[in-house]
Amino acid sequence: MTPQEKEIKEFAEKAIEKFNERITDEIFLFIQNDKKLMYEYLRIVEKHTLDTTNQVIGKVIPKLYHLDNKGRKNNPTSTLIKSYEEHTSKELKS
Repeated sequence: MTPQEKEIKEFAEKAIEKFNERITDEIFLFIQNDKKLMYEYLRIVEKHTLDTTNQVIGKVIPKLYHLDNKGRKNNPTSTLIKSYEEHTSKELKS
């Protein structure tokens, strides 16, 4: 790997890791801002409760993206959740 490639790779990893920290909030924000997803989300919440729906979504995200839990945040951008778990990449830690 050239010095240029190494510097760019390190920058990309830094940006990805920062995104991974708030991926849960970003996905809920994505749902909130997508009319069709929001409609479906509200139907699921009505059927399964808000807490159950959000908890299951919150567990699916790190599993699908192969992330580890990092810590809890209480200031989400999305109004669908009150808090969320920050994540860190298993790959970037090694």
